[in-house]
Amino acid sequence: MSKDSFGSLFRVTTYGESHGPGLGGIIQGCPPGIALSEDIIQRELDKRKPGQGAASTRRKEADLVQILSGVFEGRTTGTAIGFHIANQDQRSRDYSGIKDIYRPGHGDITYEAKYGIRDYRGGGRSSGRETVSRVAAGAVAQEFLRTLGIRVLAYTAELGGIPARVQDMAGAQKRPFFSPDPEVVSIWEELVQEVKSQGDSLGGIVEIRAENVPAGLGEPVFDKLDARLAYALMGVGAVKGVEIGAGFAASRMRGSENNDQMGPDGFLSNHAGGVLAGITSGQPLVVRAGVKPIPSIAITQKTMTRQGTQTRVNIGGRHDISAIPRIVPVLKSMVMLVLADMVLLQRAVKTTENR
Repeated sequence: MSKDSFGSLFRVTTYGESHGPGLGGIIQGCPPGIALSEDIIQRELDKRKPGQGAASTRRKEADLVQILSGVFEGRTTGTAIGFHIANQDQRSRDYSGIKDIYRPGHGDITYEAKYGIRDYRGGGRSSGRETVSRVAAGAVAQEFLRTLGIRVLAYTAELGGIPARVQDMAGAQKRPFFSPDPEVVSIWEELVQEVKSQGDSLGGIVEIRAENVPAGLGEPVFDKLDARLAYALMGVGAVKGVEIGAGFAASRMRGSENNDQMGPDGFLSNHAGGVLAGITSGQPLVVRAGVKPIPSIAITQKTMTRQGTQTRVNIGGRHDISAIPRIVPVLKSMVMLVLADMVLLQRAVKTTENR
């Protein structure tokens, strides 16, 4: 059974492929009365749509969203919210020459191992195009969280091994690459052009920060908030690692360094990233995701055909040089979906306690 749903109470089910008629989803559990419109969702979709910037694919998609249900007179009704985004610029012919070849770094060989069949046109459901539905759903979650005063920001902390100074998170939302550091933008742009000329690709690190998150969200054992966040972010195809707070750096610290001591005004540091024992502490939530380089590159690589013959492949078509910056709103959306779900789960706990 295909796993196309995410969340418990704030639940999202998505559909669609890279080269099909379109993509979309159903959101269940969104409370009624939340201000919502196609324009609100569109603002978030525009941040990830293709065709923007030097690192982006040349594929042009307007990514115009259509709300099909669950909204009346600009407010959510509490019933299922349906939405659809049409594909308009598919070029399936770009893939006809490699339909019997397993592309290195892609899910071609694993999808075929699982299902015995695969959509070779851009990877089908394994394509990064699938994430458009996540961003649309995340926009709905964002409006719900906004009513609670919770704010989520995402930005690029590193591109191609070159780090940014995280000094202007708000400004990053309108800066190229979602960079929190104005001075690194030109360096990253040069790097992208250099790598593009080589036919290669780049990875990077995205940091997501949630502010005004109330203490008490998350479960103590199997549904720890940090576990749910890692699950959500690792579910995005290009993500290969997740850190909460100090992350792997904590393994190189001593307890006296890593512990977040407390004073009369609260915590004195935030190495825990806002999560203690799987439950939010009330501090800012800080999460980082390691994003691998785009596997579709214009460099000849060794591979195998479906018939087991060794061959070489050079991936044509229109591809990003890096998943950054377009993956930034995707990862932000996944964090917001987790938080929206956890808020509703905590409300259920409080309701039970008050009976």
